[in-house]
Amino acid sequence: MIRIYEMNKYLKENLIENRYNHTVGVVNTAIELAEIHGENKFKAEIAALSHDIAKNMKVTDLKKLIDEEGISLTIDEEKNMELWHAIVAPILGKKVFKIEDDEILSAMRWHTTGKENMSRLDKIIYLADLIEPSRKFNGIDELRKVAKEDLDLAMVKALTHTIKYLLDRNLAIDGNTFKARNYLLYNNVKL
Repeated sequence: MIRIYEMNKYLKENLIENRYNHTVGVVNTAIELAEIHGENKFKAEIAALSHDIAKNMKVTDLKKLIDEEGISLTIDEEKNMELWHAIVAPILGKKVFKIEDDEILSAMRWHTTGKENMSRLDKIIYLADLIEPSRKFNGIDELRKVAKEDLDLAMVKALTHTIKYLLDRNLAIDGNTFKARNYLLYNNVKL
């Protein structure tokens, strides 16, 4: 049985204060989006609480867990250590919080890059991570509004924002982010 109190205690002890506060914002946003879009609120809460469980780990510890689990990294993942916390999140979710629900584990795994054919819970956690109250960027108010109305349209807009953000900084973009956006467009999401 997953206990929210124990999860919070672990996260307070293992995340820096700003990251923990961000996590609380993601939880509140995910629960709100879950309620609006008919998703299981408990699953949304657990996935949101757990999504950054590995965020403040050392890179060497992240890599060690990835290697121990025998996870093959894509070239994008290998070169971009900023993605490793999302790869490790479901591993720790299972080990530390005893999460066995595949939907929750998937939402934890894909909250940073997105992927093709995301579930409703995947989309909610991705969006909640991007639009929680402490986040500030041009267009966020519009994105928050759209996220309450149309998850797919919000995802296209969110993925577009992320791609532009990374391009503007001459940073590499994970192929899954392109695939996630293209999948939505190929399935008739109109901007």
